[in-house]
Amino acid sequence: MEYLNRSAIGHIEPRPVKILQFGGGNFLRAFVDQIVQDVNEKTDFNAGVALVKPTERGDYKELKSQDGLFSVELEGMQKGRFLRKLQIIDCVQQVINPYTEWNAYINLAKNPDLRFIISNTTEAGIQFNPGDRAEDRPPKEFPAKLALWLLERYRHFKGAHDKGCILLPCELIEDNGTALKRTVLQYADHWGTPDGFKTWIDQSNTFCNTLVDRIVSGFPKHKIDTIEQELGYKDQLAVSGELYLNWLIEGPESILGEFPFNQTDLNIDLVNQLAPYRNLKVRVLNGAHTAMVPIGYLLGHRLVKEVMADKETEAFVSNLLQNEVVPTLDLPHAYIDTFVADVLDRFKNPSLDHKLLSIALNSTSKFRTRLLPTLKDNLASSEGMPQHIILAFAALLRMYEGVDLQGKKIDLNDDPCVLAFFKEKWDHYRKNGDILELTQSLLGNTDIWQENLNRIPYLTQSTASFLESIETTGLSALVRNVSADIQNVKPNSL
Repeated sequence: MEYLNRSAIGHIEPRPVKILQFGGGNFLRAFVDQIVQDVNEKTDFNAGVALVKPTERGDYKELKSQDGLFSVELEGMQKGRFLRKLQIIDCVQQVINPYTEWNAYINLAKNPDLRFIISNTTEAGIQFNPGDRAEDRPPKEFPAKLALWLLERYRHFKGAHDKGCILLPCELIEDNGTALKRTVLQYADHWGTPDGFKTWIDQSNTFCNTLVDRIVSGFPKHKIDTIEQELGYKDQLAVSGELYLNWLIEGPESILGEFPFNQTDLNIDLVNQLAPYRNLKVRVLNGAHTAMVPIGYLLGHRLVKEVMADKETEAFVSNLLQNEVVPTLDLPHAYIDTFVADVLDRFKNPSLDHKLLSIALNSTSKFRTRLLPTLKDNLASSEGMPQHIILAFAALLRMYEGVDLQGKKIDLNDDPCVLAFFKEKWDHYRKNGDILELTQSLLGNTDIWQENLNRIPYLTQSTASFLESIETTGLSALVRNVSADIQNVKPNSL
């Protein structure tokens, strides 16, 4: 059987590159690229994608060897029926690694057809690094790479207003478009670029805040043979996900004149105010994901559906949402209840092999954005101590020791400095055995948490108590206990 590529599949009409995409991971390929494919097939959009690697780690050799082609399998319930969709995605026209192909990357800025810029560089991706220089080829951070690209476009087209871009960042941070624009302008100031460039960024480019939602489980290892037989090709980059999708874009109606997703049945909407919907999605779906990862993994589960098939961990996730997350949300109760019920059903989708370790990528920054605000809201209200969230936090800290409860290595994926910090502190604890000292040192790292978490009332004591109990009582018993007692209590009773 041949590998999937453009020679093997026969002639595919090339599409003009209209989209610059930072990131080629499972999510963007099964979400954005699959959306672009559908809009191309159902409208006259006819957009090609230039896919750019945003980080230095790894390479895109498989994607290049397949000429940007890959398959996406989507499964799920729709209007009471189980549906499945398998399609080859052919919209990716170029795959560029700026670490080895800088000129190819920067020359994309001279493409007059290019109009959209899409990214997903995780919650840690949109940040300013004063060490990034305008002379770097490339600079480290994604916004710095983007700023240099935009500067080249500004110069090449002499500041033409119609050569600005529409930016649709997919990073799960609050006001992602606003944050990206602010960081790009920060680099512009840092490098002393002309005032005209900053004016062009501000007035000729549209940075939209967006919210994305689709569970993408990744490479379908256990059914790849069946998929390849159906395709007729070997595919190293097949990706599976759920049929459900939602993309909310806070932007002007004029976008529809260039990206006609409204002419399809795709669940994509322009909204005036994204904040309440983002808060709902991040706290419920993403928050539950981040909480279940350390709990489920340390208890021996490897997939989301395994966590939900276990009555104890399923109750933990459900009670966390109902008793600690829902009370912090500000939308109509019926809308919230429906969303939560849908999320729990989506987690149980038997066709999705969504790996916990895939969700665990950059778990420290994910906890900071997905669960910490909910924890604080609980403490500020009459809800009291959110025991499920704090137990999940303690399990996360334990998971970041880098070994499971049986001493087997965990393949964590986070900033090397973060992993080195946790290793140092856990190694020190294993020698002196002071759990409170360990907890205080872990919670006090302001580089990781962007604040000293020891200043949050009761959190240090409660986390230390749970960490100690994980070693003595056992995590399974703790999960049972907090789920059996859904009434939040003050930490003195822990």
